[in-house]
Amino acid sequence: MQNTKIIEKLVTPDMPRKLLFIVNPNAGKKISEKLIDIIRKEFPQNIYYQIVIWKDKDHFKEVLDILHSRDYTDAIAVGGDGTVNQVAKSIIGTDIALGIVPAGSGNGLARTLGLSMNVEEVIKQIAEGKQVKIDHGTVNNIPFFCTSGIGFDAHIGNLFATSKKRGLQSYVKITFRELLRYRSKEYTLKFNDQEIKRKAYLITVANAGQYGNDFYIAPQAKLSDGKFHVVILKPFTFFSVFGVLIHVLRGKANESSNIETYVTDQLTITRSEKGPIHFDGEPEMQKEQIIYQCFHQSLKVIVGEKFQGL
Repeated sequence: MQNTKIIEKLVTPDMPRKLLFIVNPNAGKKISEKLIDIIRKEFPQNIYYQIVIWKDKDHFKEVLDILHSRDYTDAIAVGGDGTVNQVAKSIIGTDIALGIVPAGSGNGLARTLGLSMNVEEVIKQIAEGKQVKIDHGTVNNIPFFCTSGIGFDAHIGNLFATSKKRGLQSYVKITFRELLRYRSKEYTLKFNDQEIKRKAYLITVANAGQYGNDFYIAPQAKLSDGKFHVVILKPFTFFSVFGVLIHVLRGKANESSNIETYVTDQLTITRSEKGPIHFDGEPEMQKEQIIYQCFHQSLKVIVGEKFQGL
């Protein structure tokens, strides 16, 4: 384990849960030894855990070897949305529950699950261990848990991934810089035995309602209903963009005249050329045809007391 560091406490026979905190030191907010110290200080002494610190994505297999070979009941992702996606997709369909200590720019899934953004509070929620099952989606067989999409948001995700500056401020700066530069594109969508053609600024396929930072693009989406909410943002003028943003910020994007929403569990989108997509904010170049599928209640997760996703 040259590329991972393990911090362990002793296990006793009366400990029914066994947790692995998976720490990404390269997440959006730089995770420090201070955060690990808080976990060690605040986490209850009657629950067994290890903390594993992994170097980068190239060494994540070492983390998986630890997770799946030692009978863990909970995998706790400590990092941003990319870290959460990486951990969550490795435990789909297993009895291992996902927990999150949010330390990224958006923290979309953590917020949707009702988890606190405060480290001390979220540790208490993880220790309490209230669990539900949620859906996950795939885009061209790539798992995602909150949102995936093409168009403007994928374009921004691609630019943000290559930016030297991280964090919410950098993301907002890039977004406003590109807002009126980006041009809508033509798409063909097939779902629910119908085919529609749309010119769209973006298309978001939402398993959860928000991108992150409580920025709701699909406020009616639920994590456990077996359905996606497909949000199509139509071309807009300079003046109408502010109306769209107000609707989104108020959690009422579905009421905007510039937005169409459809509900389905499967979707195929065809475009004229290859381009970026995103899955939980992580960008990737993909081919012209994009296939989405929803998998019902496929992941166990730890939720906070305010969770309303059922």
